Amino acid sequence: MAPLPSRFSLFAAALAVAGRRRLPCHHGNGRPNPHASLGAAGRQSPSGDPRPPLPLPTAPAAARTCSGAGGRAETERPGEPTALLRHLLLKLRATGPVTVAEYMREALTNPGQGYYTRGGGIGESGDFVTSPEISQIFGELIGIWYISEWIAMGKPKAFQLVELGPGRGTLTDDILRVFHQLASLLSKCDVSIHLVEVSPKLSETQALMLTGGKVQPNSEDKSAYMKGVSKTGIPIFWYRDIQDVPPGYSFYLAHEFFDALPIHKFQRTEKGWREVLVDVDPEVPDHLRFVLSPSSTPATENFIQPEERRDHVEVCPEAGVIIQRLACRIEKDGGAALVADYGHDGTKTDTFRGFRNHKPHDVLRAPGTADLTADVDYSYLRKMTQGRTATLGPIKQREFLKNMGIDLRLQVLLQNSHDTQTREQLLQSYDMLMNPEKMGDCFNFFALLPHQRLLHPDKKHNPESKSPVPPVAGFDELLLK
Repeated sequence: MAPLPSRFSLFAAALAVAGRRRLPCHHGNGRPNPHASLGAAGRQSPSGDPRPPLPLPTAPAAARTCSGAGGRAETERPGEPTALLRHLLLKLRATGPVTVAEYMREALTNPGQGYYTRGGGIGESGDFVTSPEISQIFGELIGIWYISEWIAMGKPKAFQLVELGPGRGTLTDDILRVFHQLASLLSKCDVSIHLVEVSPKLSETQALMLTGGKVQPNSEDKSAYMKGVSKTGIPIFWYRDIQDVPPGYSFYLAHEFFDALPIHKFQRTEKGWREVLVDVDPEVPDHLRFVLSPSSTPATENFIQPEERRDHVEVCPEAGVIIQRLACRIEKDGGAALVADYGHDGTKTDTFRGFRNHKPHDVLRAPGTADLTADVDYSYLRKMTQGRTATLGPIKQREFLKNMGIDLRLQVLLQNSHDTQTREQLLQSYDMLMNPEKMGDCFNFFALLPHQRLLHPDKKHNPESKSPVPPVAGFDELLLK
């Protein structure tokens, strides 16, 4: 096996194509007001509506990066409640307050009116943009990461690439282009793509981008609801749940996936921990508000760690369950998982916020028409692996991409670009991904790997061997030649 720096030189040379042009972002530093989320005492929501004076902290939150001005797929008349809000108001008046997790689940994935169920708002014309939408380089380097790990693990004869929440399919499309560019390297490997997607509209968008729309319902295997073949001949399958993905050696990808999973919010009070709930605002018709539970709830009893020192905590149990499943699969079948999202390592408090038309949006206003999100707690994910896998990170996006060779890839693209506009777009996209004031420090990378991956092969036969462990791309600084 060639040393890792040499392999990356090979990859950089193989990727010496200009690729498609993608417009970068042009919206200042791309960071909306970090306080425009929960309304604490003396604080107002983005819409100007005062929120209940709950003693919620005002910790700065790394906001979802924005771009341009977008439109809305659904027409909403000012002052009139949306269909989902009317549904929630009836529910709350009948049963009482609900957890923030239940509210998020309704707002994002309600079968009829949920934000993601209706297709979400990714891209210039939507509510937010993601790294793959900004620059092709991002997805290319992710593709190289998986090939690097495939080589480091001995080039297994087959692997599944499983993406959770693939958005419009842009990231998978970039990765497939890398796989095609390195087809000679993967010629003896059976590669397949498995997309976990709950939104019918987004799955249609993904199918159009990845296969040209050439898909069909999958009647042979009920676990996959749709199947097709990529433009480069790789089979693609769609699933509604990660448990439906067949077992086998797999590489998992979760880019801006965990941040959209429902969270529970908790507040420390003089009487102990209380859960933050969502209720009808009795003083403002057709409005919602945050309240504190009068006593402890099952969630406070189960999700708050005894050693917790923060006064406000957000916990995402669903993220914990998914990480456990990934860790179990990797432990049993091999592979690796790469998580890319904005988040923290167990230090932040109030990060729940909304985005609409590339601007901060009151999380309780017009549910179903805006993206709701919260920072990922990587310390919680690490704990939930329960030691089944090794973990690396979180590491800042700018460090990960620099270690992956983004500077070399940028130079290759610039050399192949012969017009000023394209070169300016490439440089602006690079700045958006790498600048600490933009995406560079907001987003983090985190990986799950088999324990044996971090042991040098010589150790199996000679435990006293002093040979260095093969570096993991992105998480180790590599010398690119």
